[in-house]
Amino acid sequence: MNNARLYPSFLIAAAMTVILLTAARADESESATIKFSDPAKPGTLKISVANGDLRIRGSDVAEVSVQTDLKPETSELRKDGLRVLTSSSSYSLTEKNNVVMLSHGLDGWGGGSGDFTISVPRNTAIIINSNFGGDVKIGGVTGNIEIKTLNGEVELEDLAGAALVETMNGEIKATVREMLEGKPLSFTSMNGEIALHLPANAKANVRLRTHNGSILTDFDDKALVTKTESVRATSRRSSHTPHARDDDIHAEIAVVAHEVARATAEVARQVASATRDAERQAARERNRKDSDDDEEIAPVAPLTPMAPLPPMTGGKIVTGTLNGGGPEVRIATMNGDVTLRKTEDSK
Repeated sequence: MNNARLYPSFLIAAAMTVILLTAARADESESATIKFSDPAKPGTLKISVANGDLRIRGSDVAEVSVQTDLKPETSELRKDGLRVLTSSSSYSLTEKNNVVMLSHGLDGWGGGSGDFTISVPRNTAIIINSNFGGDVKIGGVTGNIEIKTLNGEVELEDLAGAALVETMNGEIKATVREMLEGKPLSFTSMNGEIALHLPANAKANVRLRTHNGSILTDFDDKALVTKTESVRATSRRSSHTPHARDDDIHAEIAVVAHEVARATAEVARQVASATRDAERQAARERNRKDSDDDEEIAPVAPLTPMAPLPPMTGGKIVTGTLNGGGPEVRIATMNGDVTLRKTEDSK
């Protein structure tokens, strides 16, 4: 009986502890804003992070707003008189030539995790490199989007621009408001389902591919006219032996496994390179802030690219046209279903 009375009390105490910890974490959350140097033109947001979730929302605003539990990097001296050159618990937010750069956790595999909630003008272009892990969710952005990540789910809502998404491990979900000429879509995952929602009247040329999974759609065969083909990777082994087919499959799996291992090692190398680039970039930014001369400022260096995904071999490919054809839509996954659906509120 006593244990029965104590058990609910323990649950209440645990729940209160969680609430207090959540509130304390919320109080620690800080926000920072930064303006584009030319707000009359569409800006670009470049993000390079090691670990952490990203939530980006396009809004009717004129600046970029960042909310996170981390502290921004600062050149101010600490109370002990020391100057922080780098820290896994801080992030860098800079702007130059209408490009905002957000970077965090580029100190290698041991870097800390950081979650960011970001508000941007709707027409902002987004470029993201997520080197190790974290989910990415973007909504209400009409600018072009490029995302390359190693692990994590990618969710895009209310798209109206071009999009290129590549992930090694994770599902991809995207909902498109409208397909525009010259705005192609490309989604690739080595391990994860990919689901794309398009308006019922969207026009597109489609190429859908999966190695281990199904290709599905709720568009009728009059709107989506397709043809299907199966592609099996070629093997150097002679096909005259009784077990040649099994040998081909094993050879294909070995090739893919090797490519995945190579790509993972390449990611680690790219992260080390990105760390050095980020340190040099931060040093240049500090020097510019300390300088009063009017010398021309060089363009902001691009983010260090992540290693390319391993090439896909074999599988099933569906190609065709949607409502007569239009911008290119390419979807490919090694392991998982590919689904092309009509947007529920399509006219």
